[in-house]
Amino acid sequence: MVMGFYSTTFLFLVLSIVFSPTSVSSSPTQLSYSDHCASIVPESTPTRPEFTTSRLTSFSAGYFTGGTAILDQNSSSYSSGFSKSLTFRTRSLHATQTKGVYKVEALLILASDGTYYYGENLDRRRSSFPRLEGFWSESSGELCMVGVGSVSSNGGKLRLSAVLKLSNVKNSSNITDLVTGTLASLDSSDDSSSFDPISIFFIPVMNYKYSLSSSSTGCAAPETPSLSTNSMKSICSLLSSEQLELEYPHNCDPSRNCSPFGGNIGYLPQFISIREVHCSEDEEKLHVMVKFQNNSYDYYRTFNPSTTLIAEGSWDGEKTRLCLVACRILTDGDSPADSRIGDCSIRLSLTFPEILSIRNRSSVVGEIWSSKTVNDTGFFSKIVFRSLWNRIPGIPGQRYEYTEIQRAGKLLLTKKPSEKKGETYPNGYPSDMQYDMSVRRSRHQMGWAYLQLITLGDKFNDPYVQHLNSLEESSVAVAIESKTMNVSYRISLTLNPDVKFGDIIADSSNFSGVQTEVEISAEGIYDAKTGFLCMVGCRKLSSSHQTYSSDSMDCEILVNLQFPPLNSKNRRDIKGSMESTREKSDTLYFEHLDLSAYSFYGARQSIWRMDFEVIMVLISHTLSCVFVGLQIFYVKKHSNVLPSVSLLMLVVLTLGYMIPLVLNIEALFLGSHDWQNGMLESRGWLKAHEVIVRVATMVIFLLQVRLLQLTWAAKLREGHQKGSWAAEKRVLYLALPSYIAGCLIALFFNRRNNEYGDAGSSYSFPDYQQHSLWGNLRSYAGLVLDGFLFPQILLNIFSSSTEKALSHSFYVGTTFVRLLPHTYDLYRAHNNAISVNGSYIYANPGADFYSTAWDVIIPCGGLLFCAIIFLQQRFGGRCIVPKRFRELETYEKIPAVSCESDS
Repeated sequence: MVMGFYSTTFLFLVLSIVFSPTSVSSSPTQLSYSDHCASIVPESTPTRPEFTTSRLTSFSAGYFTGGTAILDQNSSSYSSGFSKSLTFRTRSLHATQTKGVYKVEALLILASDGTYYYGENLDRRRSSFPRLEGFWSESSGELCMVGVGSVSSNGGKLRLSAVLKLSNVKNSSNITDLVTGTLASLDSSDDSSSFDPISIFFIPVMNYKYSLSSSSTGCAAPETPSLSTNSMKSICSLLSSEQLELEYPHNCDPSRNCSPFGGNIGYLPQFISIREVHCSEDEEKLHVMVKFQNNSYDYYRTFNPSTTLIAEGSWDGEKTRLCLVACRILTDGDSPADSRIGDCSIRLSLTFPEILSIRNRSSVVGEIWSSKTVNDTGFFSKIVFRSLWNRIPGIPGQRYEYTEIQRAGKLLLTKKPSEKKGETYPNGYPSDMQYDMSVRRSRHQMGWAYLQLITLGDKFNDPYVQHLNSLEESSVAVAIESKTMNVSYRISLTLNPDVKFGDIIADSSNFSGVQTEVEISAEGIYDAKTGFLCMVGCRKLSSSHQTYSSDSMDCEILVNLQFPPLNSKNRRDIKGSMESTREKSDTLYFEHLDLSAYSFYGARQSIWRMDFEVIMVLISHTLSCVFVGLQIFYVKKHSNVLPSVSLLMLVVLTLGYMIPLVLNIEALFLGSHDWQNGMLESRGWLKAHEVIVRVATMVIFLLQVRLLQLTWAAKLREGHQKGSWAAEKRVLYLALPSYIAGCLIALFFNRRNNEYGDAGSSYSFPDYQQHSLWGNLRSYAGLVLDGFLFPQILLNIFSSSTEKALSHSFYVGTTFVRLLPHTYDLYRAHNNAISVNGSYIYANPGADFYSTAWDVIIPCGGLLFCAIIFLQQRFGGRCIVPKRFRELETYEKIPAVSCESDS
């Protein structure tokens, strides 16, 4: 009976979650395929599933126009532009009784978004057709499908019915192929869900056949040493993550022959990115989309056909460069369905320099040119492009060559301070040597600068891993031992409006709030004995047409930094300066700038904190084992108290240790901290502690299971004599709704924080304060564990128990273990200058509610629960209930006793 009750309750909870109203959708009305598509591809009976996915693959590179009723953009004077994306994904493919005709089920998604810099909000509308059904003729290339979908509208969902018609859908493709078609509404024109026909095209990649890659003539060998590679996969991986800056020649005319698109697009593109990279390892060839952009932040946007090239090419091992032939997307009318690919007269070449220096820090360089003659329509002058400085430093085989070390060394001798005995300074940790810095002139704020370490000795710094990648066999240990190191930096200088920096004046008319940025490459010498860094800097000179050469750089910049000691008792600022060594009359001269930053040696502090937190985890787990073990000894000695122990309380505690073991949550501090491994130089230290923590967690879990088993067995033996099962039911009826209500509140605040938080910022950083659904559920589970005594308090009340069911060591000790992290979090918040996301081992903010308020509320609540348990076990379970309710219960019991005595 009891087992049936719990099974039914558990099943009800599962079903209520799985089949909650938010996940239920009514079946869409069936649309007639024959009425709309019979004339294109006749319907046929499916016979067998087709597992050869190469027959009809998915399309992700698509474009569309139309459909303003469902995908219209909000108008705004602050709009910077919009992008459109189109995705077609095949769900299933079945052969039919008609040869060459296949039944297709697919997903179609149309999305349109625009970014508004005023307030930095992102507005996005998306229409989704999750299950289109229809037929495809392999011979004719025609595809026709019908289905229903939805689009967000006024906070709700608007149901759509549509027919999709595509042409030129073949099981093989080449560079000139385009899949074109339309998506038309099947709803009445008077219906709010009706929309204008949408014209679309896709760039197919099914069984791609290279046809023009052998035509890439005129691809000359690079002028400087270039890296050679035998892996097309590594080339494709590199290109898909690069962004390239265009540099035009002096003699180009922006209105006519500067870019492949002439003056038709209204602006001169400044960047290109290579997207939709498809590689053929066997043929050493690739097929790509080359996007021309006016802004660097357009990298993740979908393409604009009028500024996009379709290219294919191959790696030339002899010339050590990648050569490509590119074609334009031409439109004969206003509709994308009328588009075609042609004019394949554009050539590209890319190479990977072997040697980087202060004047050339681009990992990828290349050229774009036209194979036409000067008088031909569509001719443009050769364009040079190069990757943004240090976007991906340290390609295997590349090395950095210091060319300004002698100048920096002479300046170091004249400017460095004297060595002070007993003081130690940063000696190579990247996080100790790169900062966001304030830039001032006298007392006026001029802007900000970020100093990013590029190389230390012959090693490159990987900004995503936080340790140095070696390009050579030699070690940086020699440089650290000598206390003098060659270093190179990238300095990103962001100027406030109207600030003058040499020949640059920051734009004050930019309503978008985007500040002027200046990139400076610097190299020099760092003296670890005094903490003094002296560098020579170079910057590209501004030009209206982005022309570039090694002579068009200003290398008369001096940068000095003084790092404070690591062992200083008081935290001190990093101070420095940036100045021009030119004459004041020179147009490139700029006034002296002061640099400053609040010093925190994040890597070192994080390691110290992690050491301490590992010890705290081990102590907490050990104490938990002891306290659960003492409770087991206590109930074995006093077996009569077992029926008075709350089963729900023990289930909560058991799940609290079981779930981390199942989901491997305890291992997160290893798997998410590759940067820590780099700082520690060995994974063995962290792995050993992870194993110990997992073993301790397993021991606690087994002890909790044993305690739960003993309590369950005792209650079964007791049966219904003392009404403990009735009391357990009442606890379940009250506690479970309370837990569910708390969970819903957590989800509500998660949604609210996401809505208001995301709208306020277009960028996100990996900080633990960001809210996710899983994160909020984990935190709420931690709160439930903090209040583990709640079910026991309810059981004591409902059963009016006077038994001392829990030993003092168990409920006080377990409460202490649960509340100690909150006390430590308060200390950590007020004593650590930096908290690196993912480095938390103890009191992980993702595993409970941690903040100044919660760190006070939760301990107070835990102590209150302890006090209540103490009072209940001393004076009875109802001692905390108002007196009149206690008297009512006593009054109800008296007649039953009197009757028994009278009889």
